[in-house]
Amino acid sequence: MNYSVHSSAIVDEGAQIGEGSRIWHFVHVCAQAKIGRGVSLGQNVFVGNKVVIGDHCKVQNNVSVYDNVTLEDGVFCGPSMVFTNVYNPRSLIERKNEYRDTLVKKGATLGANCTIVCGVTVGAYAFVGAGAVVNKDVPDYALMVGVPAKQIGWMSEFGEQLNLPLKGEGQVVCAHSGKLYVLSGTTVIQQPA
Repeated sequence: MNYSVHSSAIVDEGAQIGEGSRIWHFVHVCAQAKIGRGVSLGQNVFVGNKVVIGDHCKVQNNVSVYDNVTLEDGVFCGPSMVFTNVYNPRSLIERKNEYRDTLVKKGATLGANCTIVCGVTVGAYAFVGAGAVVNKDVPDYALMVGVPAKQIGWMSEFGEQLNLPLKGEGQVVCAHSGKLYVLSGTTVIQQPA
C-alpha cells in the first residue's frame, strides 16, 4: 500500500487509490471509487462508488462526494461543502436511475459550506465562495458568490481576483505568477507566459 489510511477509516475492497494519498479519521471510500495520486480526504469524508477524484485534490472535513461526481486534478472542496446527485429527491420514491452527472474541472475551489446542485459543470480554476449555491454551469476562472450563486468577477490560477470586467474585452497580468489573462466576451483564457 503506497498511501496512508487512518485506523478508523473504511476503504472497501476494490477502491482504487493513488500513490501518496492520505485518508484521515472516519472516512468511508466505497469499492468502485477511483482516487488519484496525492489526494487528501479529511475527517468524516464519504466517497461513493461512481466517483472519480483526480490527482492532488483536497477534500476537507465533512464532505460527501456522492455517485456521479467527478473531480478533475487539483480541486479543493472546502469543509462541509455539499454535492447532490438527484435533482428532486423523495424518501418514498427511488430515483437512483435519475442521478445527474456533476463535473468539477481542474484547479477549481469550492468554498466551505457551498452547495453544488447536481447536473452542473464548474469550470477550470473557478472559485465558488463560502456558502454559495451553484445551480447552473460556472465558466472557467469565474468567481461565484451568493444564493443562488452569481458571478462577481474572475480569478487567476494562483487564486487571486483579476481586475477584469464581467464581460467585454480586457487583459491583465497576475501579479503573483506573471501569467496573462485575456477576456473576450464572457470567456477568460490564460495565455502562455
